[in-house]
Amino acid sequence: MKHDKLSVMGMIFHAHHGLEQDEMKNGQRFEVDIEMLTDIAQAAATDNLKHVVDVREVYRKVESIVVRERFYLIETLSERIARTLLDAFDIHQVTVRVRKPFAPLGGLANGTQIEITRKREQI
Repeated sequence: MKHDKLSVMGMIFHAHHGLEQDEMKNGQRFEVDIEMLTDIAQAAATDNLKHVVDVREVYRKVESIVVRERFYLIETLSERIARTLLDAFDIHQVTVRVRKPFAPLGGLANGTQIEITRKREQI
């Protein structure tokens, strides 16, 4: 089985995740990258969208989770995204990166990031 990599990078959302009251009330910027391992052979041979993961639908599912649900931890948010994508699409593995550029760390930094990789058999 082939494992081709399909990515959706740099999705940006305003959402309300975090431990601090201000984060939950006012929200902040979240950035998400997705890398999916799938087999694109049939899609490449037929040039037909029905044989490939529809990245527009991937975006919609990620957006729905990030914007409509609320989590204290970006670890939980990442896990929820991974599980949803593995359940919804014909993919073998997914890597999810969630960045919180303005995380309240008490000092200067470029934010925080979690990266997780999940395989179909891990869900």
